[in-house]
Amino acid sequence: MSRIGKKPITIPKGVKYTVHTNIVTVEGPKGKVDALIPAGITMSEKDGVLTIERPDDKHAAVHGLARALVFNAVEGVTNGWKKELDVVGIGYRVEMKGKDMVVFTLGYSHPIEFPLPTGITVEIDPKQTHVTVSGIDRQKVGQVAADMRSLRKPDPYKNKGVRYSDEKLKKKVGKTGAK
Repeated sequence: MSRIGKKPITIPKGVKYTVHTNIVTVEGPKGKVDALIPAGITMSEKDGVLTIERPDDKHAAVHGLARALVFNAVEGVTNGWKKELDVVGIGYRVEMKGKDMVVFTLGYSHPIEFPLPTGITVEIDPKQTHVTVSGIDRQKVGQVAADMRSLRKPDPYKNKGVRYSDEKLKKKVGKTGAK
């Protein structure tokens, strides 16, 4: 049995879910999220606790995946998801342009305009070096943060660039230090 697949999901008050063939729609205080469930996986609720079940070992590979997708949807509509990024470098900064456009100045000859998809919000600190990406869909939040990081990945020699706040970087020694 899958350890993750066996874990029950507690459904908080104010959260409703509906199942349509392979799509689970979860509605909560923050909004509505759809999760795609693999074929053959069933769900049952008892006393506000949701369990994900599989009919046989043929579906063992996707048992934990299905549970994780439903849990991410439930957690997203109750608390939301967020990723934090730091912009490190002299002259590197981030600013908002309107409500759905983020402008990065990352040492290139031009500023980079990054349009935000629907359902994603961005907060920038007053120093313009810390970005918080948040939303209710975990996959979309992670993808937007990864796209922002890919605009200027951290340099291994000077550690300049866009990085996750909890990312540990290993700084490489340059030519002069490698004697």
